[in-house]
Amino acid sequence: MYDSGKIIIGLLLFFGLIASPIWYNLASGKGSYKPDIKIVTTEKQCVAPTPYMRTSHMDLVYSWRDLVVRENHRSYNSFTGRQYDMSLTGTCLNCHSNKTEFCDKCHSFVGEAPFCWDCHVVPKEGN
Repeated sequence: MYDSGKIIIGLLLFFGLIASPIWYNLASGKGSYKPDIKIVTTEKQCVAPTPYMRTSHMDLVYSWRDLVVRENHRSYNSFTGRQYDMSLTGTCLNCHSNKTEFCDKCHSFVGEAPFCWDCHVVPKEGN
């Protein structure tokens, strides 16, 4: 244990370098940045609560895809009891019609490239 001082200094430098992007983002204020999305809709309620949709909308969309395509089940009972048609273009894009201002802002922010548009027609931009 003659080199314990060198090892401890080396470990501190290593962890400091690994954590430096986190500290930089916190110091510059980028750590709390959220994209400013615009929702233009007349609907008062989404098919699920907003916190759930922010974190798990793709789970919902994937389950809808499986139910519609594989089981021919097309009706969804929401958290509030209201029934919706399980359709990306017929249900979701009625409210979230501006792909550039809604979908693209969040997906670009998190570095995700959704493959929805591999099968679905890209919506014409709404207001």
